[in-house]
This record gives sequence, structure tokens and C-alpha cells, in this order.
Amino acid sequence: MMRTKKIITKILAICSVVFLNTVDASETNDAEMTELVKRSYQYVALFNTLNNFVVQPKNPFATGSWNETHYPKGLMDASVRAIPRPNNDTLYVLSMLDLRKDPVVIQYPAFDSRFVSLETSALDHYCNIPLATSKGDFKQAKTMLFYSARTEGYNGEPVEGVDEIIQMSGDFATAFLRVMPEANDPAKFKANMDAISQVKLQTLSEFQGKPAKPVEPVKMPKYGNDQMVFSNNFQEVMQFVFNHTTFDKNNEMDQAALAALKTAGVEPGKQYDASKVPVLDGKQLSAVAAKIAAEQGDIWNDPEKAKPFTYKLFHPKGQMDIDTMVLQSVVGPLGQPASEAMYPGIGTTDGKPMNAMHDYVIRMSKDELPPAIAFWSATLYDTKQGFFIPNKENKYSVGQNAGMKLNKEGGIEIHIAAEKPAGVPAENWLPITRKDMGIDVIMRIYQPNLEKMKTWTAPKAEMIK
Repeated sequence: MMRTKKIITKILAICSVVFLNTVDASETNDAEMTELVKRSYQYVALFNTLNNFVVQPKNPFATGSWNETHYPKGLMDASVRAIPRPNNDTLYVLSMLDLRKDPVVIQYPAFDSRFVSLETSALDHYCNIPLATSKGDFKQAKTMLFYSARTEGYNGEPVEGVDEIIQMSGDFATAFLRVMPEANDPAKFKANMDAISQVKLQTLSEFQGKPAKPVEPVKMPKYGNDQMVFSNNFQEVMQFVFNHTTFDKNNEMDQAALAALKTAGVEPGKQYDASKVPVLDGKQLSAVAAKIAAEQGDIWNDPEKAKPFTYKLFHPKGQMDIDTMVLQSVVGPLGQPASEAMYPGIGTTDGKPMNAMHDYVIRMSKDELPPAIAFWSATLYDTKQGFFIPNKENKYSVGQNAGMKLNKEGGIEIHIAAEKPAGVPAENWLPITRKDMGIDVIMRIYQPNLEKMKTWTAPKAEMIK
């Protein structure tokens, strides 16, 4: 009798596993699926983004492996096709961190620049700015140590020679340095490029003169774009992310994410086993993710809808809400908070989209210039792909870094034209190719005066030809 009970119990256990893994996708309603996608989007987006910065050969910023740094050779130009709306103002110095076996120490030099900002983020996409010229940093060299709650053999104790210790919220992370190189001043540009080459990444062991600890190769799930992950290997990716992320029991967003993913068979500390997790319909997941992405795009492209999010984006844990997190994860991971930079778009006086079949002028008086404490710029892109428009002048933006000339009253006219208009300084000309192509201009305001930004209005482009 006892043996019979054991056999029945075993059969029931097997049946329950089989049932768990053959859940009819129709039983997961749209609201539940939407909640699952929203609570996981930040992790999926950063999983793809960080991997893209490490091993994607087509990415011009790829480091090639973890615990390496990408060093830029100069400002981006029209050859850059890996990212939409590339930055023509700051250089990206990307360090990709694997904190499993050993802390990572990075030495940052001083810079002679109006704007330098260090952003850090792990797989949960909370953004921190530990160093910035806006805080008075980078006037002298500084040595930073990064570790996580799971870093072997280290618990945050002081280290001789280290100025600041930062506990990251995950084992895989980025230390993303942005440097305005003062490209319009040859001497400063050279000095800042030399300084960039002095950024030095080492493991703690190496920093202390010891041999580097052996590190097991990263068994990373396949990455790609967000839709691919939601469609093909969502649970595998999320299990990996959750095993390398620190969750706060007092943080509402952390706890909501844990609860949502538990229904999908994902919990911190588990090993992924496809036979032991509920079967989810990848097509349904991907469709819901695509719908959410489209909704976020509509918000981002509508100034009135986007306005409530202006000052809420790219903040640390405890200062974010789920709607803002989804927006930043969909539209552009690893941005900066409003205190460091803001990105207003420029519309037209007639309300029609700009097109390269016409020339335009953007006028600002001295009092209408952006309220930037560091500097500002206006950058031209093609609308469809978000790339720089190729031109023999290699000119893609107007501003302190790329060059500009104010008029005698302290204002400026920025001309978008196929040929440089007579009397217009070359610095204030954004060249276009005369063809039927949508174009748009994005302003970047670095270290904005947040109080003045509340009443400042972005200029509009006027069609003149």
C-alpha cells in the first residue's frame, strides 16, 4: 500500500510538470501578458544593449570582451550606421564590466572640458551619474572601484589608492564616460584626446599588482533586438538577468518584477531548464512588446505627451516609475537625466515636416538661446533612419564643440541648405543633399538650467526656399 501511494504521488508530480509546461497560451490574457512585458522590458533592453556594446562587430563602440574599454578616435561622422541619431558633441568611452570574480578598478584622468559625465548602469537599467563636471568633478584624476553583491571575495572594504567605491546592482554593467572634447579648439581637443587614452581599467587583483583571477567564460544567452528576445528566448534571458541582478525587498518596482516573472517560472538563483518552466507563446509576447514599443514611440514623438516624462528619465533606483522606465527602455537605453542633458526637437513654423527639397533657417536672439550651463548644439539627421547626412564638409551639427558664430547682437541663424548661403559663416551651415528626404533637427542642451528650461521654448525652423 505504501509503495502504491509513492507511485501515485510520483505520477501526480510528473503530470503536474507536464501540465505546467503545456499551458494553453490563450489562458494568459492580454492584461497579464502586458504586465509581464512591461515589468521585463528594462531587463531585456539592457541585456541586448550591453551585449551589443561588448561583442557586436558592427557596433563602432564594441569593446570586444568584458572588462575592456572602447577608446574613441574622434567624433562620429556619416559613416556611423550602427546607432540612430549618433552624437556629434561628446566622445563615448565605454567600459564593460564583469564583476563576478573580482571588483573592477578604473582610473579616470582630469579633463579640460565644459562637459564630462560618467554614467553607470547594470542590467536593470537604473542610471547613476557618480562623476560629472556639473558636480565639480574631473578637475583632477580619480580612481573608482566597482563591485556587486555577488563579487567573490570582496564586501566593500576600503582599498588603498581607490578614491570612491561603488556597489553596482548587477554583475554585468557599464561605466559609460561622455567627454565633450572641445573639438573647435585644436589644443584642447588634443589634450582631451590624450586624456581619454589614459582611462585605465584593471581588475582589483591587477590594480594591487597580483595576477588576474581566472574568469569562467560568460555563458550568455543569445542576444539581438528586443522583439527577438521576447519571441525566441525570453525566459532564458530573464533567468540569466535575474541571477546576476540585486533586488531590493523595499523597492516596489523590483518586487513587482519578481512577482510578474515568477509566473513565467523565473526566479533569482534558479537554473534555466526549458522543461521546467511554463510554455509561453513567443509570438504573443513579441506582439505585445511591439504594441508597447509603438505606444512609447507615439509618446516620444508627441511633445505634449512626452512633456510629463522630461525630468523623470534616467534616474537611479528608487527615483523611477514603471511608465518612465518602459519609455526610456524602448526609445533609447542609457540616456542621461535632465540635470546632465536635454534633447528638445525643433519643429517648423508652418507645422509641416522638414524635407531636403527645401532650405530652412533657425533663428534665435541672444535671449532665445538655450539655457545651457555647459553648452548646446543643433544636429541634423535624416528622418527615416536617424543618420547624419553625408556631405563633403563633414558638418553635422552647430554648437560649441562643432563650431558656431554668434552675430553682433549675440544671437544666431542656423541655415539648413544644399549650398552655403552668401554671408553665412560656414560654422552655422548644416549641408543637405537636394532630394525628397525627410530631415529633422535635435537640440542637445548640456547641463541645462532646469529652472529656466521650464519657460524656455525651442526655436522653429522657417522654410526659406
